[in-house]
Amino acid sequence: MIIDHITLPVANYATAKAFYERALAPLGITVVMEFPNTCGFGRDGKPEFWIGCGPMSFWKEGQTANTPTHIAFTAPDHATVDAFYAAAIAAGGRDFGAPGPRPMYHPNYYGAFVLDPEGNNIEAVCHK
Repeated sequence: MIIDHITLPVANYATAKAFYERALAPLGITVVMEFPNTCGFGRDGKPEFWIGCGPMSFWKEGQTANTPTHIAFTAPDHATVDAFYAAAIAAGGRDFGAPGPRPMYHPNYYGAFVLDPEGNNIEAVCHK
């Protein structure tokens, strides 16, 4: 598995959330995590499909969920997350969240975020 999770930006959070709750229910997919203006859908407690819009209080000042797309790639360890971040910045990416723990997701979440040349939010994450 190379994709850990994906986020789609939405224009109206309440409308989009209501739509996906109903549309994904037959698949056994429900909201498993929620923050202001964003929520993650999944099974067995793991959010894999996120929607969001507007400011998110736990992101860096001035950042919003409104990047074209967010894709998080799996990493086997923290050193690989760090290496991804360094390589992405060296390749012309822009910092969107340096490597580090993200305890608001869960205690073992370690990720790094970079905006690619198109403005997409690309992440590497380790859950160990």
